[in-house]
Amino acid sequence: MSDTAYFVPIPAPESTRERTPPDTHVEYFRPTRHTVSTWGPDLQHGAPPSALLARALARHLPRPDTRLSRLCIDLLGPVPLTDIEVRTRLDRPGRQIELVVAELWATTPGGTARAVARGTGWRLQTHDLPDVARTSEPALTPIDPAAEPSDMTLFGLSGYIDTLDWHIVTPLGVPGPSAAWLRARLDLVEGETPTCLERLFTVADVANGIGSKLDPAHWLFLNTDLTVHLFREPSSHWTGISAETSVGPDGIGMTTGALHDQHGPLGRITQNVQVRPR
Repeated sequence: MSDTAYFVPIPAPESTRERTPPDTHVEYFRPTRHTVSTWGPDLQHGAPPSALLARALARHLPRPDTRLSRLCIDLLGPVPLTDIEVRTRLDRPGRQIELVVAELWATTPGGTARAVARGTGWRLQTHDLPDVARTSEPALTPIDPAAEPSDMTLFGLSGYIDTLDWHIVTPLGVPGPSAAWLRARLDLVEGETPTCLERLFTVADVANGIGSKLDPAHWLFLNTDLTVHLFREPSSHWTGISAETSVGPDGIGMTTGALHDQHGPLGRITQNVQVRPR
């Protein structure tokens, strides 16, 4: 079991080699103990599978004149701690606009193989237009590399949450948006150096925790998705997240936030959240 990555590449099982869907690229991975969720010891946290989907979307039939501008990750159910099959296809080809789709397949405890998470990515053709570049987002307070990381021990749980370095900018739970700089200490896939996009998605799912005003010792606030719009390509190892969660009287909430790298704002994130007493 790897101590340096969230996922380990594995060979294709013999039973699957003859049923690969046409025009689909397939890879196989084994999750490590570092993917374990905050909400339960038998499922993965949403962040590592989201990053694995982002990796698949970015690597499928890449073109140097395009980049991903919107990635939507849907968590279709608990992602088990079992071997994962990643299926990626180009759903809508085009000269200027393309839609790429990736799915994570796993065998559930009942023995059924099904998609447990899905990612879609709009890939747009780029043009060199520096004169119109701008952002409406305020800059996040820069990270101080010399500062000690914030202590984010979460009521004794281990797994994914223990793999992150945190620098809190605005304390969690205070009125208004809270903010933090985050960095994963592990690679996404064993033997690979993560791209900056993969680094961002390795931590982006934490936005609902940063924006929540609820004590996780007493409340569950699970997100079913995350949608990320990027007006600029990420280009640093650290990701800054400023987020706030609103909750309706029926226990359904929404997290909205801004994403940053060490060069400034680069996009926004939204998440659908279900709130329940723990």
